[in-house]
Amino acid sequence: MTAGYVSPIEHIIDRALEEDLGSGDITTSAVIDPSTEGTARIVAKEEIVLAGIEFFSMVFSRLDPEIIVTSTYHDGDVIPEGADIGTVKGSLRGILSAERTALNFLQHLSGIATLTRQYVAKTDPSRVRVIDTRKTTPGLRILEKYAVRKGGGFNHRFGLFDGILIKDNHIAAAGSISEAVEKVRATAPHTLRVQVEVEDITQLEEAIGAGADAILLDNMSPDETREAVAVARGRVVLEASGGINLETIEEIAQTGVELISVGRLTHSARSVDISLEVI
Repeated sequence: MTAGYVSPIEHIIDRALEEDLGSGDITTSAVIDPSTEGTARIVAKEEIVLAGIEFFSMVFSRLDPEIIVTSTYHDGDVIPEGADIGTVKGSLRGILSAERTALNFLQHLSGIATLTRQYVAKTDPSRVRVIDTRKTTPGLRILEKYAVRKGGGFNHRFGLFDGILIKDNHIAAAGSISEAVEKVRATAPHTLRVQVEVEDITQLEEAIGAGADAILLDNMSPDETREAVAVARGRVVLEASGGINLETIEEIAQTGVELISVGRLTHSARSVDISLEVI
């Protein structure tokens, strides 16, 4: 690795620390002697699926490489309410100064993993994959999509550069689904599948006829989704998307689609309750 290289995740963490610390932690500098060492417990205040413990640790090490984070759990583990996740040991000034930034990452990512696990539990993972979307917090996509995986979900395309999805505005600009697919086929790498978003069965039939590899069924009801599965007859991969929540995902999973995308996994996940307690 090139000397001085900063990874994308380290860059995210550095920006977060800079945002919180600014010119320094005024309160901690006044209260805590520079030589004081300490230990803090990381406590799950509710049952969670852990995600981001490595990033949590990186926050402290970026501020003070001598601070040591030890965890008795791994990302993806279900942690019971009240359990100690691990400890943070080292300079008490450093621990307190990095505390909120570290917890922000851990609480947010564990919240995504916990919510994802709830969605996956409502489906049959052997038949249906629960996947995320690009509805992520700007700048945090790499971390949020990681958390989805730790919750048992799967990732959709990371960005506009690594997958083809012809949406309604593309279709409107091209003039038709067939025209849009033809234009994409003429320029896109052969290694990428062509996915088309459709809103009804007529559009579904046009997309299949145009040679789409996968179809996104946008905001279709369970009955419409079942009809789409019958029409497709396994010729294309079908993804259900739009307005799917914990109350509706089980019925959607039973329609026969292969993928269910849920924007809520990243844009609406609640940060879980994790605390750092000096002992």
